[in-house]
Amino acid sequence: MDISVVIPAKNEQDNIHHLVEEIVTVLTGRVEFEILYIDDASSDLTYSYLTALTKGPFPQIRVIRHQKSAGQSTAIWNGVQHARGRWIVTMDADGQNDPADIPAMMQQAQTISSSPHFCIAGYRKNRKDTAWKRWQSKIANSVRSRLLKDGTPDTGCGLKLLPRATFVLLPYFDHMHRYIPALVRRLGGQIVIVEVNHRDRRFGNSNYNMWGRLGVGLVDMLGVMWLQRRSKQVQLHRADE
Repeated sequence: MDISVVIPAKNEQDNIHHLVEEIVTVLTGRVEFEILYIDDASSDLTYSYLTALTKGPFPQIRVIRHQKSAGQSTAIWNGVQHARGRWIVTMDADGQNDPADIPAMMQQAQTISSSPHFCIAGYRKNRKDTAWKRWQSKIANSVRSRLLKDGTPDTGCGLKLLPRATFVLLPYFDHMHRYIPALVRRLGGQIVIVEVNHRDRRFGNSNYNMWGRLGVGLVDMLGVMWLQRRSKQVQLHRADE
């Protein structure tokens, strides 16, 4: 298996079918792939829609369900633990990420030879969000970039590609998905930024708000800084080389 597309979802029933169709269209014939949806205890028909698709036209889908909502980071983490692909592609379930950007990210990944660890991170240069939401992200990205020096202008973009072997080495904590580039860099990994398309949300509402992110964000950044300062990367040399 080449790629596992890992998608955390909560109350996204109306966005599922179209997004799955797009992913299958883009990746079929290019790579061997699977699509892992992690239903984070949705209260709508998200789980029913997903299980119906696995029995219908999209056998590439696998579904994991949380009995109790655990958040996006835990959903992604659990998805990766069950993934069979060599590379992990993470995406949001709301359809705002464009699967058509995945091939360009794959091409970038194939050019990396300097490190076994890397992250191809999407950059939503032209975001289709409200001015208020764009302002929030601009402030958050500026603060995070200065503190963590992760070289990522848009860490909130859900579209990322990284080796599964890299992801499983990252420290798990709630909200860790927002700091994946910084955590990969902590391993000595390379970060590559790729401009990606960003689309309007067609159905449903965001599960996040500013105040919910702000409170945990400051604490999380301090935690990531602590991890960075206590990381020691050592160049290894084998005696038989």
